[in-house]
Amino acid sequence: MSEAGAADARKAIVAGHGAFAEGALSAVAQITGLQERFIAFSNAGLGPGEIETRLREVLATTGATIIFTDLPAGSCTIAARRIAKERPDLVVVTGVALPTLLSFACGSDVAAAVEQGRKSMHVLEVPRGT
Repeated sequence: MSEAGAADARKAIVAGHGAFAEGALSAVAQITGLQERFIAFSNAGLGPGEIETRLREVLATTGATIIFTDLPAGSCTIAARRIAKERPDLVVVTGVALPTLLSFACGSDVAAAVEQGRKSMHVLEVPRGT
C-alpha cells in the first residue's frame, strides 16, 4: 500500500517534546478535520526507557505502523529507532512539520507527505526600512 503515489491509510503516532504532538494535531484537526489517523505522544516526564516502553504500548494498542517525531536525534526518535530495528514494518519520520502531517492526513503516502513538508519550507525576504 505504500508504493510511491499510493494513498497510505495506516495509523501514525506523532511523538515529541512537551505538547508538540497535541499542538500539531490540533492544527491538523482545525485545518482538515482529519486527525483520526494520528495518535499524540509526549515524552514529558519520561526517561528514555519509559519513552520506549510507552511507544511500544501505543503501537500495540493502536496498530500504528508509522511514527512521526519532532527531532532527528531526540529521545522519541531514539526510542522509535530502537523499536524499528525489531519491526521492519515500522516507518520512522523525523523532523516532522505541519505540512507533512496535513499531506499524510489527506491521504498521501509517507514519502509524498515528507516531500510536501520539504517543499513547504521557504525563507521569505522582508523589505528593510519601510
